[in-house]
Amino acid sequence: MFLAMLTETRRRTRSFLAALLVVLAATTSLSCANLSFERDTATSGTFESSGFAVTLISFDLPKGAMLIARENASDANLANMVVTDTYVFPYLGPFDWILDIVGARYARVRGTWGAKPKEPGQ
Repeated sequence: MFLAMLTETRRRTRSFLAALLVVLAATTSLSCANLSFERDTATSGTFESSGFAVTLISFDLPKGAMLIARENASDANLANMVVTDTYVFPYLGPFDWILDIVGARYARVRGTWGAKPKEPGQ
């Protein structure tokens, strides 16, 4: 009787771990990023980069959403990139620790790049 219960417990534990692994793989594959550029002149313009990440027990998968968005913009290697606006959703202020247990975050970074043309008289 005890042996049967022990075998059943092991089987359920393995099933649970397999299901957890599938869920972890699925949430990791959902992580994504986006990057877009718009030219204002031949040598300058604006950019917008975004990232999405899932958090499980304080581990951001694959990385933090803001880090994904910033790295994505940085990888473009455009000169004089300046971040002008950042946005994170959801942001709970002092209660952000709740999202560190299980949560999902979206981050967006906007900014300018390149050299602005000189205005007449400068």
